[in-house]
Formats: sequence, C-alpha cells, structure tokens
Amino acid sequence: MPGESREPGAGAAEAEQVPDTGAVDGESPEFGGADVASDEGPDPEEQAEIVVRDAISAPDIDGRPRRATRRFPLFTRDTAPPEGGGRAAPRDAPAPARQWPVLAVLALVGLGLLLTALDRFRFGTLLIGVALLVGAVLRWLLPDVGMLAVRSRFTDIATYGVLGTAIVLLALMVQPDPWLVIPFLKDTLHFTVSSS
Repeated sequence: MPGESREPGAGAAEAEQVPDTGAVDGESPEFGGADVASDEGPDPEEQAEIVVRDAISAPDIDGRPRRATRRFPLFTRDTAPPEGGGRAAPRDAPAPARQWPVLAVLALVGLGLLLTALDRFRFGTLLIGVALLVGAVLRWLLPDVGMLAVRSRFTDIATYGVLGTAIVLLALMVQPDPWLVIPFLKDTLHFTVSSS
C-alpha cells in the first residue's frame, strides 16, 4: 500500500491479511447477500489490514492471526547472551583487562603450542589440556568471565573439563616412555592392531 513502510528482509515471510466477513464480493453479510448502500462510511477498524510477518493459520478467538508453526523465524533478530558472559572487570578498565579469563586460557594454549612446535610434545599438549581445565575452573568460580562464556555455565564447564581431561590423559600416555599406563587401554590397542 502507498505510504506504508515495510521492514527490509521481511520478503516471503510477510503476508497481508484482511479480515474475512464471510461475504461474497459485492454482497453485504448482514442482509443475506443483498447489495445495500449504507448511510455511514466504512468503519476504520474493519478496513484496517493486519500485517503478519510470520507463518499464520486460522485466527484465534479474538480474531488475530496466530502462528502456525513452532519453527524459529527465518531471521534471528536477537539472542540472549550466555549466563556469566558479562565483563570480568569494570567498564572503565581497558579491553584486555575486561576479557582477562579468555586471554589467560589463550595464553596458556599458545604457550603449549609453542612448546609442541619446539619438539617438547608431551609438555606442550599437557599445557593445552591444563589450559582447558583452568578455563573450566574459571567458568565455575567467577560470576562473569566475558568471552569465555559460550553457552550455559554447566555446558561450558562440562565441555572444557572433558576436553581438558582427555588431552591431559593422552599427553601422559604418549609413547615413548609414558608417564601413565592404563593396562586395559594397552590391551585394547594390541587387540585391535594384532595380526591374525
């Protein structure tokens, strides 16, 4: 309609609905379908069009269209920040200080990668696993950890903890001369690669 502004990106998801009176074109619903001229002008509320930006189905009890699908909309307009995703330092602190938890974890991972590149594989991978475990502890203890918060607190702690523990165990069991020997893992390895 002229003079009506539309949001960009509404596209195919946008539909215009006119209230249905149940009458055939040219007939008045109040008088059995006869064409009757009214003295009064059209009611503005009846003439108003309803603009719907989601998929709809039959109107609800109040006559408003309701959503027909439980799917998420095509375009996400906002997302909730993860719990504990606030700054780890006051607003007036410099940016690195506000994000110190994630920077500490990244510094430990970077140092571990450097040690691995310098042919100290066991110490490097051990440090990477410890960095993830430190991330899990920081996520558990601190109320706000900045960008270290990715999902819910429980999911972040579980993810960092499981990955960190796995990397530490693998670093301790690496050959030659493993620092940690788990017998059933060794038997499983020999069973899977033994020649028949």
